[in-house]
Amino acid sequence: MSVTLRTLQQYKTDEQKFSVLTCYDATFAHTLSEAGIDVMLVGDTLGMILQGHDSTLPVTVADMAYHTACVARGNSASLIMADFPFMAGATTERALEAAHELMAAGANMVKIEGAGWLAETITTLKRNGVAVCAHLGLTPQSVNALGGFRVQGRDDDSARSLINDALTLEDAGADIILLECVPRAVTARICEQLSVPVIGIGAGPECDGQVLVLHDMLGLNTGHVPRFVKNFMAPGGDIPSAVAAYDRAVREGRFPEPQHCF
Repeated sequence: MSVTLRTLQQYKTDEQKFSVLTCYDATFAHTLSEAGIDVMLVGDTLGMILQGHDSTLPVTVADMAYHTACVARGNSASLIMADFPFMAGATTERALEAAHELMAAGANMVKIEGAGWLAETITTLKRNGVAVCAHLGLTPQSVNALGGFRVQGRDDDSARSLINDALTLEDAGADIILLECVPRAVTARICEQLSVPVIGIGAGPECDGQVLVLHDMLGLNTGHVPRFVKNFMAPGGDIPSAVAAYDRAVREGRFPEPQHCF
């Protein structure tokens, strides 16, 4: 049976964890879906992982649509989430155009980076039948404005802003909130107050779901390895086993561990 938003919402209600991994092509989509990964994120990280850029900023909507279509062809049961690339949601008009292209390519929902100011865009997307995940905390597309890849929400004011942003975007119609590089204590407060599922990456085990970049999870790193990453490839030695191990670790609450949190 295919995973839907209702599936993820039921997981939250039942306090059952779910797994998310990035995916960019049909072969890996088949492997991840067969292993039981609930959500495959076609991430704009493809700009760095596949295209060799030093950031996600050069990625286009056309790039995202191409890889979303590839993933959709290999998928059997996972929910497919596709990233809005840099500036694709700068206006509601651009957001609607990008959403149309990504959904037509095979996405089940879109993910957009930002903060509370996204409320109007999210409401407009929902009104037009587009399911939305709002990405808060460390938002890589804003790395220049943030002054680098830094944990967000460490002080009282920024923590309060994160919590308010999450509540605002849930009220605006966000179906999922994704938190990146947020202290566990702040994540816990957000998860307690939201009724929609929360996905984390470097945000602690309190989240309903966990996501990693596929290549990081497989130990295919070419540079800095973030604190929240764990290599699941090392114990088993083959990709299907590594994916299955990640899925089990997330569902059983064994990942992330304290050393992966802030």
